Amino acid sequence: MVGMIWTIQVVHYPLFALVGTEQFPAYEAAHSSRITTVIVLPWAVQGVTTLLLLLAPPDGLPRPLIWSAAVLAAVPVIVTVLASVPAHTALGSGFDAAAHARLVGTNWLRTAAWTAHGGVAVAMLAVLLRRA
Repeated sequence: MVGMIWTIQVVHYPLFALVGTEQFPAYEAAHSSRITTVIVLPWAVQGVTTLLLLLAPPDGLPRPLIWSAAVLAAVPVIVTVLASVPAHTALGSGFDAAAHARLVGTNWLRTAAWTAHGGVAVAMLAVLLRRA
């Protein structure tokens, strides 16, 4: 998720502003459809593994790491529902600079959360490998 969100934040979303006005609604629709097919499986895996870690934590894995991972996994869900989906909905009828700015701005929250989650995942792996 870390690499995907950074690509979206630094490359993909900024390019929205370069799409022509007439083509933008079709571009936004294609983006929404295609990005969903790319992100849904990894995001679902993240959700399931987070739930499993909460319900059946491996021995020796510190609870604060597990709860940090859970909170950091929840942030992108909340931001998506409250900010990203409404921004994409607004952009669906045509490019709107304010909606685009909201999308890019609030996506930094998802970028930060997924990046931090990646760090927590590495920390959890390190703990488990030291035990092995």
